[in-house]
Amino acid sequence: MIKPNQSRSRIAAFRHAFAGLRYVISTQRNAWIHALATLMVIIFGIWLDIDRRDWVILLLAIGLVWLAEFLNTALEAVVDLASPETHPMARVGKDVGAAAVLIAATAAAITGLLVMGPPLIDKLIGR
Repeated sequence: MIKPNQSRSRIAAFRHAFAGLRYVISTQRNAWIHALATLMVIIFGIWLDIDRRDWVILLLAIGLVWLAEFLNTALEAVVDLASPETHPMARVGKDVGAAAVLIAATAAAITGLLVMGPPLIDKLIGR
C-alpha cells in the first residue's frame, strides 16, 4: 500500500526529473542537435519501415546519447559548483564528460548507418 507521503515524494521525484529535462533542453546547445538527430532517425525509420529489432537497436543507441548528454550536463554543473575558478582538474572532468558524449554519439551514428544504410540504399535504387 502506498502511503500519502510516498505518493507525494514520487510526484516530487517526477517534478525534479522534468526540471532536469527542461534544464538540459533549454541550456545545452548540443541537446538540440541530439533532438534533431533523434527526430531524423525516427522519420527515416518510419519511412524505411524498419523492423522491431532494428527499432530496439536504434532506440538503445539514441538513449545512450541522451544518457551521456544528461550525465555530462550534471557533471559540468557539479564541477562548476565545486570549482568556480578555472582549475586544471575541473577542465579534465569537463573534457572527459564531453568525450563520453562524443563516443556515444559516434557509436550511435555508426549504428544508425549500419541499421538504416542497407534499407535506404534498397529504397533509393528501387529494390
